[in-house]
Amino acid sequence: MDDNHLGDFLRARRAGLQPQDVGMTSYGTRRVAGLRREEVAVLAGVNADYYTRLEQGREHNPSAQVVDALSRALHLDEDARAHLYRLAGATPSERPSAHLAERVSPSLRQLMDGYPNTPAFVMNRTLDLLAVNALAEALYSPFAPADNLARMTFLDPAGPNFYTDWDRAAQATVANLREATGFDPDNPRLRELVSTLTECSVDFTRLWQSHTVRGKTRGAKHFLHPDVGPLTLTHQAFDVRETPGQQLVIYHAEPGSPSAQSLNLLGSIHATRRQPHR
Repeated sequence: MDDNHLGDFLRARRAGLQPQDVGMTSYGTRRVAGLRREEVAVLAGVNADYYTRLEQGREHNPSAQVVDALSRALHLDEDARAHLYRLAGATPSERPSAHLAERVSPSLRQLMDGYPNTPAFVMNRTLDLLAVNALAEALYSPFAPADNLARMTFLDPAGPNFYTDWDRAAQATVANLREATGFDPDNPRLRELVSTLTECSVDFTRLWQSHTVRGKTRGAKHFLHPDVGPLTLTHQAFDVRETPGQQLVIYHAEPGSPSAQSLNLLGSIHATRRQPHR
């Protein structure tokens, strides 16, 4: 059975592009559909013989730089690019531009607003809160401002009271930030944040030096909100596929529980406060 999946994929994507699609002039008689191997090699900046060996299955492990160059040459979208990396056995470098990493799409904002009874927010790898729905705004109202989960945990006076198990919350926060260094260690926002936290918090410095790494996925958290008292909420985190590095986080309470009732009350209080004074 033919198992040259990498070569088959490259050949198929090459066949789907015409010279004019990539800004090249067509010349000579074309015996096959799409671009020639030599043209793809030129576009990717690789040796034509090397590219031929990739397609023929005589070369199996291109570097991440070569895979990225081929992705651009073949005009692959994010899904196809990720698939090419998997076929090549390489690890993609997911480093979106700062502009894209900070922008939350209108459709995602609309989705969050569709959860009126549960807090939902979008954050990036440095734990900046990029967008929140109304109930998440109410949940984090003790903080001024509610801008970054790490800063809020370690530097805001409200942090130690808000997080019932502050030690556990602090450890998880630092482990999340430490994971971010593996994706983009030179990120200026990450460097600035870590520098500030290290200068201002002995607790952060101690935990940061442990090099514990953990991503945000799911789990229970305990809060003490000044308006409604104790809250036990479970959270789920979902990667935003259209913008690598962003996560949608949704908190929810056990239906019928005291925390669910407190969330409803918190939403009512927050809505009342937001109404314009007559």
